[in-house]
Amino acid sequence: MFIKQLYTSCLSEAAYYIESEGEAAVIDPLRETEPYLTLAAERKATIKYVFETHFHADFVSGHIDLGKATGAPIVFGPNTETRYSIHKAKDGEVFELGKVSIEVLHTPGHTLESTCYLLRDEAGTAHAIFTGDTLFVGDVGRPDLSSGNLSREELASMMYDSLQNKILPLPDSVLLYPAHGPGSSCGKNLGPNTHSTIGDEKQSNYALQPQSREDFIKAVTDGLTAPPQYFPINARINKEGYDPIHEVLEKGLTPLDPAQVKTLSKETDAIILDTRPGGVFMEGFVPGSIFIGLEGRFAEWAGSLLPFHQPLIIVAEAGKEEESVLRLARVGFDQFLGYLKGGFEAWRDAGNTVDMVINIEADEFAMDIPFDENMVVMDVRKEMEYADGHVKDAVNVPLDTMMDLATLAQVEENDNVYLHCASGYRSVIAASLMKRQGIHNIRNIAGGYKAIKEQEKIEIVKDSSVLN
Repeated sequence: MFIKQLYTSCLSEAAYYIESEGEAAVIDPLRETEPYLTLAAERKATIKYVFETHFHADFVSGHIDLGKATGAPIVFGPNTETRYSIHKAKDGEVFELGKVSIEVLHTPGHTLESTCYLLRDEAGTAHAIFTGDTLFVGDVGRPDLSSGNLSREELASMMYDSLQNKILPLPDSVLLYPAHGPGSSCGKNLGPNTHSTIGDEKQSNYALQPQSREDFIKAVTDGLTAPPQYFPINARINKEGYDPIHEVLEKGLTPLDPAQVKTLSKETDAIILDTRPGGVFMEGFVPGSIFIGLEGRFAEWAGSLLPFHQPLIIVAEAGKEEESVLRLARVGFDQFLGYLKGGFEAWRDAGNTVDMVINIEADEFAMDIPFDENMVVMDVRKEMEYADGHVKDAVNVPLDTMMDLATLAQVEENDNVYLHCASGYRSVIAASLMKRQGIHNIRNIAGGYKAIKEQEKIEIVKDSSVLN
């Protein structure tokens, strides 16, 4: 028996490859099929099944393309309805894989169709469970993403039953393999590891402690923040189907010269998306382009900020064009016109107008505070980050709200805006959004709040009303 976790850090997503006697199964694959096909080929195995734990909301799964490429059936649990062919498994159904077997455990709660897959070894002993978004390390899946006509409390009640009846009776030695690790928005506060054991989770996971149904529902539903705006879009795509990934890549990798970029961006209302590193972007970029750098949680921020109906033109570092398109496709973007051939340098060398963002160090910001009467300090971190410590009189405008034009309309013409986030990535995105709306009197504070709080002359305060 062979098990491999294929973890993608930028999405905090885990797919799984399981193999026995030359037969393989893949659980919750990402949209690109190449890693799974390559692994099976290297190990001289045949992919026999593609299992899905539920309709994922945070990424577009590769189940359809992988099923077509291998001929393997796509297996979902009970209560699943799709627009493409699947094997809808029954609770308790067993799938043979070489000398091991995989048992279906229907565990509604995160979603109605949520299902775990229990792997039994050659002796028939429970060895590992693949829990999708039902159970994480230190947490459980949020019950407010795909409820049909049910409330979050009703789904949380269903999750309570799923955990009590399907998960807690398992032996402590069973390995736990969830679909997500730390940083995922599919739970409230996932632990630092990407795998665990049932025994360890019984000891440390708040959701598996002895408690009444009412206490469990309160614990799971309290403190839920709004999910990223692209979650329902991705869940719908996973339910209804999508274009083959090779067709999406073909469109995204169409080379465009600067003149074509200029024309197409005007005629189609396309968004020019710059994926280069933030420091490089600030030194010069195509006016009106939006920055979301590959070095951060790129796909999540793209899904949270960019409209899915508008076409995209990519500006990337040389050799990073395909990575940019692929990572966007993972969260459902498929309206591509192409990429700027030769990158930003081609645009600049063609004599076109360029823009830039002024970057200042935290000590320079500290020196400006007493003298700039028009200073507006804009903190684009999340509300809880801001509450836990921020520059006195700073305005909190979380980055995920900045596509709302009403938010930026509050900036006065004579304001000198000093932008920062935690370390610098989000504030450069914010600067690009503001410049796109014609707000140019901006300074980005290098190193963000991490650098700011080291300056003794800058007063830091907390918001205890939010923290409590």
